[in-house]
Amino acid sequence: MKVLKFGSSAVANAQRIKDVANLVSSKRGEKNIIVLSAVEGTNDTLAEIADYLYKKNADGANELINELERRYLNLAKELFAFDSRLASVNLELKDRFAKMRSMSKEIFTLFEEKKIIAQGPTLLSFLFAEFLSTQGVKAPLISALDFMKIDKNEEPDTQFIKKSLEAVLEETGEADLYVTEGFVCKNAYGEIDNLKRGGSDFTASLIGAALGAEEIQIWSDQNGIYNNDIKIVKNAKTIEKLNFEEAAELSYFGEKTLHPTSLLPAKLANIPVRLLNALEPDAKGTLISTDYAENKIEAIAAKDGISAIRIKSGKMLLAHGFLRKVFEVFERFKTPIDMITTSEVGVSITIDNSKNLDDIIDELKMFGTVSADRNMTIVCVVGDLADKNVGFQSKITSALKDITIRMISYGGSSHNMSFLIHTEDKEKALNALNDSLFS
Repeated sequence: MKVLKFGSSAVANAQRIKDVANLVSSKRGEKNIIVLSAVEGTNDTLAEIADYLYKKNADGANELINELERRYLNLAKELFAFDSRLASVNLELKDRFAKMRSMSKEIFTLFEEKKIIAQGPTLLSFLFAEFLSTQGVKAPLISALDFMKIDKNEEPDTQFIKKSLEAVLEETGEADLYVTEGFVCKNAYGEIDNLKRGGSDFTASLIGAALGAEEIQIWSDQNGIYNNDIKIVKNAKTIEKLNFEEAAELSYFGEKTLHPTSLLPAKLANIPVRLLNALEPDAKGTLISTDYAENKIEAIAAKDGISAIRIKSGKMLLAHGFLRKVFEVFERFKTPIDMITTSEVGVSITIDNSKNLDDIIDELKMFGTVSADRNMTIVCVVGDLADKNVGFQSKITSALKDITIRMISYGGSSHNMSFLIHTEDKEKALNALNDSLFS
């Protein structure tokens, strides 16, 4: 059994939904579980509806709800044309949107917002299961709300998920495929909630781990993970195989195919994850597993929107607890740190969330002289960079000899070497590294 997750781009319209249905139908004998995101653009519209309701603008919300309803009724018309099931599908859709409109008459809180956002994958999974049924495929819809749960710390309750999912599948009985929603869950208090980190990818990873799946497949509109930014580097290529740690490093430092933590359940359960292209299903894609290629550089990624903060202080020399006090400032403002370098007289730190930057700088001034550089980029080189592999480090730094480097981070991981540069030098840096490492 495999878990197949399809992202919003893979199910962007009726034709793509039909193509995905044909794809999963060809694997019906494997009793796979299909995890679905929302139709492309739906989540943005639902978020905007919620924003109108927060602002008590019921007319604005209802206008968007009506537009979204028309879109889904047209989608159903394309999927179920000339099929007797169209009438019942339309009734179900109209009922769901009527319930959404009724929220405009209620007090709107975070709880109602989560109920609205949950409609994205819920609407698609309903349509998809119904469509498969018209194709002669026995593919019951199993609601993620019956087995997907987070605890009081908003972490997945893995024991509950495993036990409940097994019970749901047993109760549902034999089928060709099983369809469920990604992203949505219930919290510790029984309310509709979401998984936040990694969304539907996280759902697929948790389901795969719970059932001991043979493989987890993440289908999008890309041929897996590329070894460089395809928008900047013309000859960037797909990576056939990656280690989980390497994939996490790439996703954290700018590779947007995956969320950094979404594959953790799969990694812990030692279940391989394959990234595939729903528009080119025969392409090899990228396989992520616990294996890794020795003595090889795999990829380059870049992360924009970085701010670098430097604290210079004579007090730092031999001062116990100095870094702890500095880190506590970032903790109070709930601002994660990307990179850190230290010397005897100072420390430099990078962050990717500048929301509280001015307040952070103000507090840090009690420890020394503080300066900040904005509009920076972290360039990350990922591969087998263990200290025994002499030569990679010099090759990487030599490629950047004409680039102004603000910080270097090396040694924290055997898979990552990172550089902080000015964003204006990003294109030059990525191409220089590509020529040096992959040519």
